[in-house]
Amino acid sequence: MEVSKDPIITELDINDLESDMQHVNNPVVGLEPIVKKYLSAVTEYVQDRNNFYFSDGNSKVEVRVISDQIIRVRLAPQSVFLEEFSYAVESLEHKVTVFKLEDEPESYRVETNSVACVIRKHDFKISFEDINGKVINEDLEPMHWEENTDFGGYYVYATKRCQLSEAFYGLGDKSSDLNLRGDRFVNWNTDAYSFGKGQQPLYRTVPFYMGVNEGVSYGIFFDNTFKSQFDFAQEDSNKISFWADGGELQYYYIHGPHIMDVVKRYHTLTGTHQMPPKWALGFHQCRWSYFPEKKVKDIARNFRERKIPCDAIYLDIDYMDGYRCFTWNRKYFPDPQRMIKELADDGFKTVVIIDPGIRVDENYSVFKEGKQNNYFCRRCDDYFMEGHVWPGRCQFPDFTNPKVRTWWGGLFKELVDAGVAGVWNDMNEPAVFGAGTFPNDVRHNYDGFHGSHRKAHNVYGMQMVRATYDGLKKLQKNKRPFTITRAGYSGVQRYASVWTGDNVASWEHLQIGIVQLQRLSMSGIPFCGTDIGGFSGEPDAELFARWIQMGVFSPFMRAHSAGDTAEREPWSFGSEFEEINRKFIGLRYRLMPYIYSVFWEHHKHNFPILRPLVMQEQENTHTHNIQDIFTFGDKILVAPVTDPGARHKNVYLPKGKWYNYWTHDMIDGGGEHYADAPIDSMPIFVKAGSVIPESPLMQYVGEFEIDELMFQIYYSDYEANSFYYEDHDDTFAFEQDIYLEKKYVVKGDVSSMTITQSIEGLFTPRYETYDLKIIGLPFTPTKVYIDGREYSGDLSFDELRRVRVKSNKNFKRIEILA
Repeated sequence: MEVSKDPIITELDINDLESDMQHVNNPVVGLEPIVKKYLSAVTEYVQDRNNFYFSDGNSKVEVRVISDQIIRVRLAPQSVFLEEFSYAVESLEHKVTVFKLEDEPESYRVETNSVACVIRKHDFKISFEDINGKVINEDLEPMHWEENTDFGGYYVYATKRCQLSEAFYGLGDKSSDLNLRGDRFVNWNTDAYSFGKGQQPLYRTVPFYMGVNEGVSYGIFFDNTFKSQFDFAQEDSNKISFWADGGELQYYYIHGPHIMDVVKRYHTLTGTHQMPPKWALGFHQCRWSYFPEKKVKDIARNFRERKIPCDAIYLDIDYMDGYRCFTWNRKYFPDPQRMIKELADDGFKTVVIIDPGIRVDENYSVFKEGKQNNYFCRRCDDYFMEGHVWPGRCQFPDFTNPKVRTWWGGLFKELVDAGVAGVWNDMNEPAVFGAGTFPNDVRHNYDGFHGSHRKAHNVYGMQMVRATYDGLKKLQKNKRPFTITRAGYSGVQRYASVWTGDNVASWEHLQIGIVQLQRLSMSGIPFCGTDIGGFSGEPDAELFARWIQMGVFSPFMRAHSAGDTAEREPWSFGSEFEEINRKFIGLRYRLMPYIYSVFWEHHKHNFPILRPLVMQEQENTHTHNIQDIFTFGDKILVAPVTDPGARHKNVYLPKGKWYNYWTHDMIDGGGEHYADAPIDSMPIFVKAGSVIPESPLMQYVGEFEIDELMFQIYYSDYEANSFYYEDHDDTFAFEQDIYLEKKYVVKGDVSSMTITQSIEGLFTPRYETYDLKIIGLPFTPTKVYIDGREYSGDLSFDELRRVRVKSNKNFKRIEILA
């Protein structure tokens, strides 16, 4: 088929036009009337392997079978498709078992063994059906577009039918309710300081959503980097619409039938998060800013003296010389390498911030190199894009240019040589003081697929952190990089963790954050967190403690605050709350083996880390709007307390049996449970049959070699599976199978319980024994057999009625008898 590498009309010749197009029924003020153009009846089709091209005589639609469960649809209004390129999708080469095209009287059917894409002949409407012929998703109107002669492209639209009871999820870090229905959203990466509930746009663009109707789920990924909008039955209760201000109408239909299936398949397109260094899963302390060196050392000393675990301390923009990236303020930090080594000797990693704005200064080597090599963005008149950010007058690298990314990655050498362990990418929406962001006429290389900022804006931050990640990976040799970014696009999880931006110290923002993290995890960005305590404003002791409690079960756990607020460390609110914060940060470290295992489950098997209740019971419409309860992995359910003064909480437990983590009481799921929540506690429940690995309490990851690993094993009268993962913690050796994945099956009845273990991988830990604590036995054990041999140890219950059994780490089967 005919393809074009460049857009149908060149985007480089535009002026500084505000192309802030709203809906098709709300044209931009000041533009000439534009006629909507729709696909008409299908007149012909052509097949090219797994690509099917349908035409109405003027326009073409490509239907491509990506896998048995994923089908891509592309529209070419003038029958010329753009050349294949995506920053989000790693590869289109997936396994397809079988596919075919059926030419029926009223429609064409492109079928796999799981799903059918049906193209209606007389009006070109497209629908998707399961193998039983049930319609899962369908066009309400044919795909359509509008020409815009001012910038020379198309506004492209898709309009789907909204079912009466359909609910919608995903779309990244939106600050709305978990169910998106009834809202409209804009995707345009924006520095949204102190954003409010429902405010948009925010920091990231993730044009991927899931629909759930009658217990069946599907996904739509609209891979278009221009400003895009989604309307989930706000304008019309019968319509779901998504559209963009330019580029191709290109979307992937992802078949379920379960939300978990959709998310996992979305990850096959956009990738998973790389295994992070284990220390990155510890507690991080940050502030704008910790300086001078004495202040940083005082913070570190307090953590260690107060026995509050912590793995990382952050340096914000004040560590730089005049806010110039890749420099040090020698007045505040006279010997950075010595300071970082002293922190490292005490178990602290140093993470530094980097912004994209490079100060215009002929005596500044980074600016000189960038200027000499033409690495900075230019506008349509060929003048450099300039704007003011923290250093003052700045120019900005074009991170969509692979040469610029390589150059940028190499600039981290001096920071890495000084011992910096991680990099925090900020202000990369990109943010510009006064203007908000770049003008639309800024030009970008876009990896050879040249375009304006309208096309590159939403991927700018992603490509910046990509450059950072690749640079660190090269410079740190075999160490896994740790990066964090504020802005991103679908697929950014391959390069970085994220946080939800400049939030507010309020109970409402604690609630918003809980939803945002679940939504990010469902949307393919699992390593996410909030600024614990709120970035702006002043939390009281109770709010900060409740936020710490929630933060234990945030994939990324970092406290962060603005410089004009009171100091906000775990000990800042008095001894009573210091003890509560110490207890919960310690819980994070005791659960580190479980947390690390869940990250492996994500990386290798595509599972999300945080899972809303709707993922547990999508067929139960009651769970569709419960948004303050979630599971971390699939074994631990948490119900953060989000109301001041609350000391109890109604907790919905999914079907099955659950144990109170604190008391070990067993509770039947499938309904609400009234849970105690004193200020020094939070409702936490563990699924029956779970095997939860725990570590001795450490002040930082890897503080000492453990001589025995602990497991909490929860009795179940049905067969249940768990797994545990470990490796070298911070290298890529796992890619050569130097890892250990242990799988457990737990099964019990009224008089016995069995635990079986299978082992995969080549990693050999130093410890030799397990301390197994079996919880919830409905009988008093009299005998234990380990691999057929009777256990001679003590079988008495401890204070929580746990039966303790010591075993070799490589056991295959344990049997406990009444």
